[in-house]
Amino acid sequence: MRKFLTLVGCTILLHGFGQRPSDNWDLRHCIEHALQFNISIQQADVQARIAALQAKQAKYNQYPNISGNASTGVRFGRSIDPTTNTFATSQFLYQNFGVNAGFQLYNNGRLKYTKEAAEFNAKAALADVDRAKNDIAFNVATYYLQVLAAKEQITISEVQIAQTTNQYDMTKKRVDAGALPELNIAEVQAQLALDSSNYYTAKGNYEQSLLALRALLNLDTDVLFGIETPPVDQIPLESFSELQPELVYQSALAMQPLQKANDFRIKAAQKNMLVSRALMYPTLTMGGNLSTNFSNSFKTVSGATFLGYSPITGGEPIIVLNGVSYYVQTPQYRVNQVSRGFGDIWDGWDKQLSNNFGQNVGLSLNIPLFNNFQGRTAYRESKLNLKYAELTKQQADQTLRQNIYTAYSNAITALQKFNAGKKTVESAQKAYDFAVKRYEVGLLSSLDLITNQNNLLKAKLQQLSNQYDYVFKMKLLEFYKGKGLKL
Repeated sequence: MRKFLTLVGCTILLHGFGQRPSDNWDLRHCIEHALQFNISIQQADVQARIAALQAKQAKYNQYPNISGNASTGVRFGRSIDPTTNTFATSQFLYQNFGVNAGFQLYNNGRLKYTKEAAEFNAKAALADVDRAKNDIAFNVATYYLQVLAAKEQITISEVQIAQTTNQYDMTKKRVDAGALPELNIAEVQAQLALDSSNYYTAKGNYEQSLLALRALLNLDTDVLFGIETPPVDQIPLESFSELQPELVYQSALAMQPLQKANDFRIKAAQKNMLVSRALMYPTLTMGGNLSTNFSNSFKTVSGATFLGYSPITGGEPIIVLNGVSYYVQTPQYRVNQVSRGFGDIWDGWDKQLSNNFGQNVGLSLNIPLFNNFQGRTAYRESKLNLKYAELTKQQADQTLRQNIYTAYSNAITALQKFNAGKKTVESAQKAYDFAVKRYEVGLLSSLDLITNQNNLLKAKLQQLSNQYDYVFKMKLLEFYKGKGLKL
């Protein structure tokens, strides 16, 4: 049995030395790390970036639209020559260049309302990021308190083992002296085994809680990690007078990210309804373009060949001199034309582009006369989307109010249990102290002493649970109020 006691004692004393030293984090450090590396927050941040890009694009859609185009190719068979606008049957190379521009002068505010709706959706996405951060911070605080409670249970179990070990030494001496039967030391040995089992259970709970917190922080298993242990009785808590449920609710309506996101989505739905209505109105667009082209089939004059004169012999003579009649003679020429070949495609290219350069500007009016009621259906659907967003906000606000009033009631109950637990621990401590004294003088059996000791242990563990439950409930109210999380 002494070997067993030595083994248990060494295990407890060397518990901290048998593991790698860890870097102890406080709650603020844990929350900051989670906000930076948690995957859920990163996903919400990506969605917010996408919404911001969509809002920026909706703003850019109000600007004029300008585009350029160019094409080149070879035509075969019968086709229209783009430079002469006549039919040609020979093969030729063509090129077209152009610049087009358009700007909507009137669309009943459709582009403006689309931009505003996108901006409200972007703000709602940012509020979703804040909501994700709040949820993660609250979860970190919850796991942090669980780790602290598990760590305190280890401490209580160590104290329990130390007390039972003292009882064993004292009982052993009295059994060896013949003052007590050997049954007493067997009972103490059984209790010490139970205490050791409780210790390892508490140690396992602590490791599991620490692993859960590590996973929430997205830490690798090779990262040294532990937590600071602030005295639970020194954790700052606001008074109940500052955490009245209606006061907390009104503050939460203005501070909680979910409520902000719902407000932004209602405004976005209102703008989308105006967008749908604008689609049923005419659209006036001003546009223009610049264009030119080139073709290697374009023919140029390279010269002329004189073919002689063609006299006019009919009719009256034009000149009569010395009785001789002279008639007008018309010179005859043959124009020499040269077609461009592929080898000299760039000869005159810039001149053709200059000669074929054209411009136009105009207005275009689009009137939606009938489109299978698509516009009216979209408008009605947008009104229903607005109604749905308003109902979503009402439901979220009602749930928030219910949660706050429930949290306030739970906090009061937790405080009452905590105060009652103090008296329970005090009574169990007194009973145990009296039992020890009676046991020392032989007026109490070892079984009764162990019973009082277990009652004290249960009371301490229950009081520890009551204390952390009370702290958690109060921190929940502070969270709803928008005060953040701190220990």
